[in-house]
Amino acid sequence: MDTRYSFETLISAEDLAAKVSELGEAITRDYKDKDTVFVGILKGSFIFMADLVRKVQLDRLEICFMMVSSYGSGTRSSGNIIIKKDLENDLEGKHVLIVEDIIDSGNTLTYLKKYLSNRKAASVKVCTILDKPSRRETELVPDYRGFEIPDAFVVGYGLDYDEHFRELPDLCILHMNKEEA
Repeated sequence: MDTRYSFETLISAEDLAAKVSELGEAITRDYKDKDTVFVGILKGSFIFMADLVRKVQLDRLEICFMMVSSYGSGTRSSGNIIIKKDLENDLEGKHVLIVEDIIDSGNTLTYLKKYLSNRKAASVKVCTILDKPSRRETELVPDYRGFEIPDAFVVGYGLDYDEHFRELPDLCILHMNKEEA
């Protein structure tokens, strides 16, 4: 085991599953009979997106992914938004739900909402499993929110630190341990 890090469970796998079911019910109710496109933001949202899609009951649902970067290899957003993988789907007249792992500053999602709206979507809303409003730099408020969390760096359930720890089933606060002398 790597002794450079320790983990403090913030949200258990069971609590995550219960919240995803609750979000799925609300989304099913709100998007019934609508042409809907779920846009997962890679890489962090892939586990949440897979769980969420299995909990919604929609007849006309498309699934696609974008890859957007604003972190690099650090623990704080750089503020520079780069689209690394764009959509190939036609969004005109469709209801878009951006599925995100965590909202921090809000800059990326504010940018993406405008970007996707410009593609003539009927609506663009946001669903996140985690919200960190204490770090918000924009007026963005998610339409569907799982948990509000404190200003801590979290990993697990798809979220990573420098491409590691996505596989953890719980959502954990990552602690950097001091190097041994």
